[in-house]
This record gives sequence, structure tokens and C-alpha cells, in this order.
Amino acid sequence: MRFWVYILQSRSSGRYYCGQTSDVGRRVRQHNDPEYQQTRTTKVMAGPWELVWSKGCSSRAAAMELEKRIKKRGIARFL
Repeated sequence: MRFWVYILQSRSSGRYYCGQTSDVGRRVRQHNDPEYQQTRTTKVMAGPWELVWSKGCSSRAAAMELEKRIKKRGIARFL
């Protein structure tokens, strides 16, 4: 199974969000679905959210490590 690290950007505020998943399309839909309650961060920050970057990784551990590096550097600076 392939895992993905993705970066979303809010179309209304310009803010970024970084996460990792096994299905990018499903996660983007969940972030934009007002009924879905498992995406607290993107519910607090204004959306709608659009995918601006993604990269495949060979394992969840590799995806989690890349996500951590991106967040530590700063998402805008990484892009």
C-alpha cells in the first residue's frame, strides 16, 4: 500500500495544512465535508480546502517522517 503526504491550502484564508493518508482524494473530501468531525484543525480554520501538493511514500512510517519534517520547517517555507 502506498501512503501520501499532502498539503492543503484554504481558498478563503490562504492558510496551509499538512497531513498523511493512504487515500488523498478521500481525505480532501473529508476536510471539506462540514458533517465529518474527525478533521478538527481544518474545521477550526476557514476553508474550503484545495490540494496544492502531494508526494507518495513507500510506508506509513516514511510518510509520518516526511510530514514531521515539513511541519518542523514550516509548510509555506517547504513549498
